[in-house]
Amino acid sequence: MTRSSLDAQYFDDIFGSDDDPWDLASSAYEAAKFAHTHDVLADRRYARALEIGCAHGVLTGYLAPLCDSLLAVDISAKALAQARARLGDQPGVRLARMAFPQEAPEAKDFDLVVLSEVTYYWDLADLDRAGKWLRDHVVRGGRIILVHYTAQTDYPQSGDAAVETLWFDMAQKFDVELAERRDTYRLDLWTRR
Repeated sequence: MTRSSLDAQYFDDIFGSDDDPWDLASSAYEAAKFAHTHDVLADRRYARALEIGCAHGVLTGYLAPLCDSLLAVDISAKALAQARARLGDQPGVRLARMAFPQEAPEAKDFDLVVLSEVTYYWDLADLDRAGKWLRDHVVRGGRIILVHYTAQTDYPQSGDAAVETLWFDMAQKFDVELAERRDTYRLDLWTRR
């Protein structure tokens, strides 16, 4: 098992060899998971949202109608090129290359942060960085949604370990609004007190 966070080269190689490496755009399972994520969030509108690890923008397309402003970031330039082609010029959506959490937006007024299938790529130091950034950049009443595969992987963390490690840093300022488990993924929704 790899112990360090996976880097941009890893993801550029993945997207360079396959346009849809995890079947995000073609699988009924992924479509159902994205619809579930959307439906959990659709009870309100978000002024400023951040999607970390947007890959080639499939989930971004589900999120955009819920947000006045959505910044979707990814570590991979190749993934972002595909996201730009997929999304075009949607109003309120901005795509940026960013190696979160080492690189992070400066804005401190996010009312939604989406971490879908991303935290298990980070080592413990990056999970700690992410927790600190989230505590300082999500507004009161703002939400963090995490959706992660729960079966075995060869990533630095399992889905369960990554979410639980991050929660340890977040519990002082956030409440669990929802915690659901499906056959192969978990969905966690946290709200800032």
